[in-house]
Amino acid sequence: MKEALKRIKQLEAALGRKTLDNEILKEAVEYGKSRKWIAHSPLLPGDDQ
Repeated sequence: MKEALKRIKQLEAALGRKTLDNEILKEAVEYGKSRKWIAHSPLLPGDDQ
């Protein structure tokens, strides 16, 4: 049980880091779009705008 709880904490920390990375990348894309640095890029899945 102790080992499982330790592993859960490790996985939660990894998920937190990946979530933060994802948010930073989203902001970078929005910034790039606003500066027209990202032009004519293909739409990603779920980007039906």
